[in-house]
Amino acid sequence: QVQLVESGGGLVQAGGSLRLSCVVSGGTFSRYVMGWFRQAPGKEREFVAALNWSGGRTYYAESAKGRFTISRDNAKSTVSLQMNNLKPEDTAVYYCAQYDGSGSTVGYWGQGTQVTVSS
Repeated sequence: QVQLVESGGGLVQAGGSLRLSCVVSGGTFSRYVMGWFRQAPGKEREFVAALNWSGGRTYYAESAKGRFTISRDNAKSTVSLQMNNLKPEDTAVYYCAQYDGSGSTVGYWGQGTQVTVSS
């Protein structure tokens, strides 16, 4: 059974930084596309960033470009999201996601970690 466990969320002032991490157990981590999504209160879950199995290709939502960096360590089965210059609108629950073999559909979700950015 694949399990994803996020950490690193918290409360930060606008302009600050946070680093989220997600450790994956079960399965073969290095084979799959990994990503981060977020869901703000009253809104639908939205894509934030993703990267391919090697980390050589990354994809970002427009809101994340230039401020967030996704990375992975296949040896540690970990994917991270470095978030800089945070804004109050970044406040959300952030979810780690492992895509399925097609690379286009999420197969597994983490439980989420809260990020709150105060103005």
